[in-house]
Amino acid sequence: MSISSSLNAGVMGLNVNAARLSTISDNIANSSTAGYKRSQVEFSSMVLQQRSSAYAAGGVRVNTFKDIAATGSLIDTGSATDIAVAGRGLFPVTSESGLSATPSDREMMLLPTGSFYPDQNGNLRTQSGLFLLGWPANSSGDIGNVSRNSGVNLEPVNIATSQYTATPTSSIDLGINLPADATIAGSATGSYNLPVEYFDNLGRANSLTFEFTPTVPASGASNQWTVQIYDSAGDPAVSIGTVDLEFSDAAASGGRILASTASAGATYDPATGNVSLTLPHGPVSVYIGRPNDSAGVTQLAAPFSPTAVTKDGAPIGDLSSVEIDENGFLQAVYGTGLRRTLYQIPVGDVPNMNGLRAMDSQAFAVSASSGSLYLWDAGAGPVGGISGYSLMESTTDIAAELTDLIETQRAYSSNAKIVQTVDEMLQETTNLKR
Repeated sequence: MSISSSLNAGVMGLNVNAARLSTISDNIANSSTAGYKRSQVEFSSMVLQQRSSAYAAGGVRVNTFKDIAATGSLIDTGSATDIAVAGRGLFPVTSESGLSATPSDREMMLLPTGSFYPDQNGNLRTQSGLFLLGWPANSSGDIGNVSRNSGVNLEPVNIATSQYTATPTSSIDLGINLPADATIAGSATGSYNLPVEYFDNLGRANSLTFEFTPTVPASGASNQWTVQIYDSAGDPAVSIGTVDLEFSDAAASGGRILASTASAGATYDPATGNVSLTLPHGPVSVYIGRPNDSAGVTQLAAPFSPTAVTKDGAPIGDLSSVEIDENGFLQAVYGTGLRRTLYQIPVGDVPNMNGLRAMDSQAFAVSASSGSLYLWDAGAGPVGGISGYSLMESTTDIAAELTDLIETQRAYSSNAKIVQTVDEMLQETTNLKR
């Protein structure tokens, strides 16, 4: 029995070392494959029930697995759509069949790194045919409430629909100083005009003209102004709103708005300091300041000065590039300088990373032994951030693999010697009959 068990143990030793040689071969072959996770083997002994009179060799068994939890070094590239997870976690991708499938039926895989480019339809994909998935953002760049335990809210990342964009103006901030001397009796300074450009829903540029006219009293100082607002998109001769301003000259609040009223199509909210206007493309709020607030429009003994006039919105712009930041937000960069968030790329994590099922092209799928998937914001919780212009190197260490190769060769030869020795001993046993 012990001779037969020795033969079995030797044969098992040959098999497990052959399996180890296979993993070493894979690791060396993929030493330059971006995102490759090193394959490893784990030997464990098998023990048979022993009798007191003889020892029976149980042999050895082998377990192979991918060390998915290990992370490789990041290398810089010149492409903004070369992305990698800088730490724990993987981002979601799908196959070509997943583009047209419903979210519940789509095959979702996970990838540590990838070099993506837009295909003929604008979908970001790798050369091996894996398509990037993300949560679509609304016009404000918000993702909203999404499911983090499944991919039902994920969509293939497509940049073709964002080739051109225009963002209408919805708010204007007026940081202006009006000259206090213009409201003194005898002043003949006249009105001050301030044109402010804005953009409509189609990206066309128009302008609002604010005409500031001081109220000149017979004596003293009135500290009052009338603001007529004209829109170049309509008839410039017709005002779309009027705002009456009165400023304080008290010691504690000199130069600040004391009171404001709006009429002729405009409304003023003292709680926010905004004047609401209705333009052809929609409502626009103009911030002039709250009563007794130092921000917005002031009246001091200084020249007419538009010190801080800002607005939102942008004209029509052509998509020049896409970039992804460390939080996973994929942004379109337009020729006008506008940046618009299109998608958020989440980073997936499972309790047992090494329990994921390995697939082609360095992709992995959730399995029973990996545990349930959870989609984190990049850089939040246990997962790392997403690095653009980067690819992850293979986790293979050539020096360590060559050392393991020598050890495996010696171990295989030793087990072969066991088989040879048992064969010779059995031959001797056979020769006893002669």
